[in-house]
Formats: sequence, C-alpha cells, structure tokens
Amino acid sequence: MKKAVVLLSGGLDSATVLAFARNLGFECYCLSLDYHQRHIAELQAASNVAQVIGAAAHKTAQLDLSLFGGSALTDDAIAVPEHETEGIPITYVPARNTIMLSLALAWAEVLEAQDIFIGVNALDYSGYPDCRGEYVKAFQNMANLATKSAVEGKMITIHAPLIDMTKAQIIQLGAQLGVNYAMTVSCYQADNDGRACGLCDSCRLRREGFLAAKLADPTRYKAPQ
Repeated sequence: MKKAVVLLSGGLDSATVLAFARNLGFECYCLSLDYHQRHIAELQAASNVAQVIGAAAHKTAQLDLSLFGGSALTDDAIAVPEHETEGIPITYVPARNTIMLSLALAWAEVLEAQDIFIGVNALDYSGYPDCRGEYVKAFQNMANLATKSAVEGKMITIHAPLIDMTKAQIIQLGAQLGVNYAMTVSCYQADNDGRACGLCDSCRLRREGFLAAKLADPTRYKAPQ
C-alpha cells in the first residue's frame, strides 16, 4: 500500500478526507496539531476518527500559536463571532494551513510518502485565503523545490479532494464512505465534551450542509437547536 499523510483536525471535512484516502487504498498516517486552539475537544475527536476509520498511525504535534494570537481561535480576548460576518473572519488563524502542511511534509519525507491529503474547501468555507485551490498548488510547487525526496525524483502531491465541493456534497460523500459524523467536532467554541454552540460560522455551515444533503444532523449541541 502507498503511504499518505492525512491532516486530521477532528472535524467533518478532515474525517471525510481520511475515509476518502483509505478508500483509494492508501495507508494513512494522520497528523493533528495542538496549537492551543479554543476548540481543543476536536483533538479527542481526531483520535477517535483515526482509530475508527483505520489510520496506520496518528500523531499530534504541539505548537502554541497563542503566543502570537491574532485569531478568535487562539486568543481568549477575542470573541468567536456568533453571526455571519463579511470578509476574512477573525477565526482565521494566521498561516495555520501552511504550518500544518509543512509539518505533514516533514513527516511524509521520513515515511517516504509522496502523498499528503488536506480537507480544505473553497466553496462552503469561511473565507480563509489558505483554503483556495491556488494556494494548494503553490504549496505543492514549493514542496517539490524544498525536499530531498523531490530533488531525487520522488515528487510530492498535495491532494485536496473536497476543494470544489459544497458542504452538502462533502457530507453525502462521507455518508457513502461510512463516516460517522457524530464522532466529529467542527464548532469553534465546543465545550470540553465536544458539544457545539450552534451559533458560530462553522456550526452554521455544518448545519446547512446536513439540511441541503437531506441527512439527519448528528451534531451534539449545548442547547436545543
């Protein structure tokens, strides 16, 4: 089996990507990042998802991005918006996907893997610049300039299979692959038990996705929705 590194946050999209990569026949090595995010419950969800879907290994890297702040997810002084906002939202974490992909790239080289999967999406997303297709292509170009494996002819491919899908299409794909979305945590301010607020952008997109997919939403909320 070919090896792949899969970035696994514990949310809906990354769980779908892991199931997708496993369905393609990859031996999946899952990487999560504890960056002192507000929604720390997603890391336990990532562990559960990796185990149930069948990852070959799961590692959680430690990197405290709260040292810099600048995001509602890493700075307790900045509130998570509970209504739709315009432009790039304050929940954007500066350089997060670049950092995560760089760590995945390092592990891929050690594993002699040439494939990295990430669950970014350019349609039903919150306006983050590092979730665009051109960004993924640019990182792949950089990866093939910066690594020993690529210089020696083993080129790296960054897979973003959800990039052009709606949230409903992602959910439908995951359902076909047998993903149990009750295991996942998407909320930006989930409590320690992983229960969602139902108010943030991530909750809104997730709830609308299940409605559009015409599938029951298994999300556990702090209060009835």
